[in-house]
Amino acid sequence: MLKSYEAIYDNGQVKWLEDTPKVTSARVIITILEESNKSVFSRRQPPEFIAGKGKTLGDIVSPIVYEHDWKCLK
Repeated sequence: MLKSYEAIYDNGQVKWLEDTPKVTSARVIITILEESNKSVFSRRQPPEFIAGKGKTLGDIVSPIVYEHDWKCLK
């Protein structure tokens, strides 16, 4: 059975971040996650050709349409 444990490898030493495995001898597979300063997710930018073409129809306080046009109130 495979189990995953999170640890930090520092100068030849393994420091367990969670509970330590309860085994005395085992075959292990180690995956190294290299540290990077760059974020994995980058913020998307809208295309430049749509700049200035947005239109505000209402705000968060007043509705876009009048209450007498609401079908749910009838």
